[in-house]
Amino acid sequence: MSSENSFDIVSKVDMQEMINAITQAEREIETRFDFKGSKSSIKLEKEELVVSSDDEYKLGAVLDILKSKMIKRGVPIKNLDYGKIEAASLGTVRQKIRLKSGIEQDVSKKINVLIRDSKLKVKSQIQGDQIRVTGKSKDDLQAVMNLLRGADLQIELQFTNFR
Repeated sequence: MSSENSFDIVSKVDMQEMINAITQAEREIETRFDFKGSKSSIKLEKEELVVSSDDEYKLGAVLDILKSKMIKRGVPIKNLDYGKIEAASLGTVRQKIRLKSGIEQDVSKKINVLIRDSKLKVKSQIQGDQIRVTGKSKDDLQAVMNLLRGADLQIELQFTNFR
């Protein structure tokens, strides 16, 4: 058995669970009384959501429904990057929401600094849009995980390949 233990820090959205959350949200919108006769919809286009509704108030309600379904299905809502609300056809409004996947370079550097400043005996290195953390002690690796869970980062992190 090797003396080095490691894990990867990633940030991704499970697209199948995202599709399921959208389907559940659309079903709830169809059955709710306050949405009767409204033109509310949620569409997934590649890595972007397009949410549209009659007005800004109903758009906010649609987003609340979508977020609640995402939370129930375990899809991170921190990985949503909201665009501005814009006018659409027939007096409706639309908002585009980008799904952030992967850890951006500046966030990776911030995570590396957090790990280095923790004085734990681990090494971290950026590998594209993920970070590999290695160390001799599994306890140190779990301490890094707890440190990052408690850190105030603008994305949701998952820990994979724990060896």
